[in-house]
Amino acid sequence: MPRPPIRTAPELYAHAIAIEREAAERYAELAQHMADLGNEDVAELFRRLSVFEAEHLDTLEGRTAGVAVPDVASSGFAWLDAGAPETVAHELVFRLLTPRAALEIALQAERRAQQFFAEVKTSADDPALRALAQEMALEEQGHIAMVEQAMARTPDVRVDWSTIFGD
Repeated sequence: MPRPPIRTAPELYAHAIAIEREAAERYAELAQHMADLGNEDVAELFRRLSVFEAEHLDTLEGRTAGVAVPDVASSGFAWLDAGAPETVAHELVFRLLTPRAALEIALQAERRAQQFFAEVKTSADDPALRALAQEMALEEQGHIAMVEQAMARTPDVRVDWSTIFGD
């Protein structure tokens, strides 16, 4: 079901807050997981991204202090646990997650966030709302660049599923 168009700054802020909260939490988890795997380079990137996302969240919450921000379903922005009960369990994903795969998940999440804000910018009638959406899209673009740089330095190690599940 398509999301209704964003028409006001409080609506955009509500979605942005949900996106930033999810990203901060997931990046913190990914940082710990990468550190546990001994990949300090990728762990440090995820730590930095978690801090950036938490700072964005604080900024957004500060901007909306005293503003009636609508409730949005944060599950619509979940990285790993959204969807039907048949989706892969969060814990299984983390057990099988390689540094490269974690970066790919992060890249897709950042691209979805950037696309969301870009679509709001395109569809908004209000120039102030378009400017706000553009600001948020540019922040996400910076995160995309950081993840892409890390991907260029991280080997693509594939999981041999036949050794996990047998043939």
